[in-house]
Amino acid sequence: MRTCLVLPALVFGLAAPATGAQQAPKSPGPAIPRTALVIHGGAGYVARDALSAEDEKAARADLDAALDAGNAVLSSGGAALDAVQAAVHVLEDSPRFNAGKGAVFNAEGGHELDASIMEGHTRRAGAVAGVTTVRSPIALARAVMEHSPHVMLAGAGAEAFADTRPEIERVPNQWFDTDKRRRQLDAAQRKAQARTDVGDEPGRYFGTVGAVALDRHGHIAAATSTGGMTNKKWGRVGDAPIIGAGTWADDRCGVSGTGWGEFYIRNAVAHDICARVAYREDSLAGAAQEVVNTIVPAAGGDGGAIALDRDGNIAMPFNSGTMFRAWIRPDGSRGVAIFED
Repeated sequence: MRTCLVLPALVFGLAAPATGAQQAPKSPGPAIPRTALVIHGGAGYVARDALSAEDEKAARADLDAALDAGNAVLSSGGAALDAVQAAVHVLEDSPRFNAGKGAVFNAEGGHELDASIMEGHTRRAGAVAGVTTVRSPIALARAVMEHSPHVMLAGAGAEAFADTRPEIERVPNQWFDTDKRRRQLDAAQRKAQARTDVGDEPGRYFGTVGAVALDRHGHIAAATSTGGMTNKKWGRVGDAPIIGAGTWADDRCGVSGTGWGEFYIRNAVAHDICARVAYREDSLAGAAQEVVNTIVPAAGGDGGAIALDRDGNIAMPFNSGTMFRAWIRPDGSRGVAIFED
């Protein structure tokens, strides 16, 4: 009778495979870092019956295109800073929002554009105010951040700096003209002539654009761009180009604001939201809600904001009736909205 000798696998330097309950669980692979993006096309008041189905469809398409541009950067492993610039640039090129091509007219019948951008983990920031010949103010704001020792440049100085940057596209000021904005200027000036109070009214402006992104490295960036207020005078500058007022990013949180800029400046809205997250450990939603819907209205202003934290939580509070907004959450779900519901 032949006998069979069975040797342990360890004799040959091999481990015997575990079976049943003794099998060691497989260790999970490294988690794939999740990204997120939230954008806005401005807060204000737009009655449902004042926005035609065609205009609403076009605005939603532009918001979707901006999401796609920013998300293409994030999904390929790109930086949050590149993502917010890409998203905002799409909205600046749309005539439907008050930034870039769709910028409102000032009291002299021209356009003065403002923008800012900030990278959270480095606290680098750049901003421009009152530029008149720069097609993409957000691109110039980033150039200020990366190619100058300064944070903010304004007016003729910002234009002179743009002259030194060949990558910055220039256009005549009339390039920003649109019939819609001209009609808004005419209406605002007629109204101003009929009263002594020439200030803007709460909720009657909209269109500032912005974006906040979280990239695979856990870094956050924020950007905001605007044409300001219709019929603005004396070189007025709002919150959009002011770091801490209309734009803020740190290693925990990023915010882009939209609304009545004077009140966002006085209350340092963007920074206040993130400070509450950092110092009081408020939730992002709670901090954004308190600042936008309690602090700002109590001071006499209105508007909205988009906010994003390092865990991918998104907040989009507003008190102005409408806010054009869109988002992609860390789980890949996305949406576009305009009205409160």
